[in-house]
Amino acid sequence: MLHTMSTTVETSSQRTADEVNEEIRALWRRSGGTLSVEQREEYQRLVLEWAAAAPQSAPAA
Repeated sequence: MLHTMSTTVETSSQRTADEVNEEIRALWRRSGGTLSVEQREEYQRLVLEWAAAAPQSAPAA
């Protein structure tokens, strides 16, 4: 049986964009600037979470 990784962001523990951004920065610091396959997957998940938490800006008029 194949399992696929969900690309939806978990909403059970809402974090602010700043909190998620700090985790992204920490991931890059830990990696030394080169992400492994597992770290890239974590990075992608975090970016999706950050985008969902980031305030939406109004379109320019």
